[in-house]
Amino acid sequence: MTEGTFSPASALVGDPSQFGRVADDGVVYVRTPEGERAVGSYPGKSPEEALAYFVRKFEALASEVALLAARIKSGALVPSDAHEAVSKLRQQVATLNGVGDLATLARSVEQIPDLIEGHREAYEARKESERLAKEAKRAEALIIKEKIVSEAESLALSESWKATGERLKVLLDEWKAAPRLEKAADAALWKRFSASRNKFDKRRRTHFSQLEATSALVASKKEEIVAEAKKLSTSKEWLPTAKRFKELMDGWKASGRGKQSVDAKLWEQFKAAQDQFFTAKNADLEKRQGTMGENLKKREELIVEIEAILPVTDLNAARKRFRDLSEKWFKIGMTERSKRAALDARFEKVEAEIESLQAEHSRRTDPTAIARANNVVQGLVDAIEEYEEKAAKAEASGNAGKAKELREAAAARKVWLDEAQKGLADFKA
Repeated sequence: MTEGTFSPASALVGDPSQFGRVADDGVVYVRTPEGERAVGSYPGKSPEEALAYFVRKFEALASEVALLAARIKSGALVPSDAHEAVSKLRQQVATLNGVGDLATLARSVEQIPDLIEGHREAYEARKESERLAKEAKRAEALIIKEKIVSEAESLALSESWKATGERLKVLLDEWKAAPRLEKAADAALWKRFSASRNKFDKRRRTHFSQLEATSALVASKKEEIVAEAKKLSTSKEWLPTAKRFKELMDGWKASGRGKQSVDAKLWEQFKAAQDQFFTAKNADLEKRQGTMGENLKKREELIVEIEAILPVTDLNAARKRFRDLSEKWFKIGMTERSKRAALDARFEKVEAEIESLQAEHSRRTDPTAIARANNVVQGLVDAIEEYEEKAAKAEASGNAGKAKELREAAAARKVWLDEAQKGLADFKA
């Protein structure tokens, strides 16, 4: 029988009663070219049900024959395995306790060896196709895993800790989902991939360990700042405390960043202490600004009286008046610095004028100074007389040159005497 006429299913065509019967005692027989043969019985069932049971056993084996033939035709079965299957089917057909066309089924089995040889090329072609497909699949798997490993190696030195950690997890999932290679190749690539992951993980652990130590140091510094800020929060020394709070703020910034949750908690405490101080300071300032406004009015009124002392006609009276008004001036409380500066300048101008007049008066009436001035005048008078007497004697002796020199010295001292007498007259005035 050729391939075109091969059909194991033909053994299933026809009425089962053609190939078997059920005897009165319930034994089922199958008809073969060699005669009837008992195949068994099915107690408790009707003859039709018993016959049908043994027909199904025949049909099951016939289906196996047909399936083997189909697998051979598709090239899916190795020829050696196909021949082994044929041997098993021969034995099964020969010993089958079933009802059907056993002769035709046996012939169908004997046709299969020729079918095997006829489809050997199809099998080889399928085998080659599978080999190529396997190689292509391996090449694809190699590309996928090489790409995964290369990316992991490129991330080993990354400092984007969170993003890189998440990306490596994705790469691990991709590795698990990728097709497997042969054991040695898979192991080599896995070793590289695992080494990159371990390198990154080690660096990340080291980084966060150092970060933890740094965070602890930062927290310690900030705790000290907070402790001092709390002590200063009730201070009434406004200017130095405000300056110190600025220094503490600079220290806070310079201490660096710590753990976010700890930083936030300490910052709340620092801010609360700072706000407490500056709220009190601002309240005090508002209160003082009201008082300073009143003090400014007092100073503006008083400076007019102080300036009225000038010009001075009676120094003693002016000094007494200025002294009395100065006492009032300094008893006035705080005044806003920017507005007081102009008033202080006007006050100091009057003060400077009185002090200048007092200094001049002291100079003119100083007995010691007057005595020195008199001594100078008298000394010059005596010197002039002496030079003139010597000049007269030089003339009398005929020494005109010496006389001239002495008279010139006397003339110079007369000029000095004139200036000294003016100075003496100034003292006496």
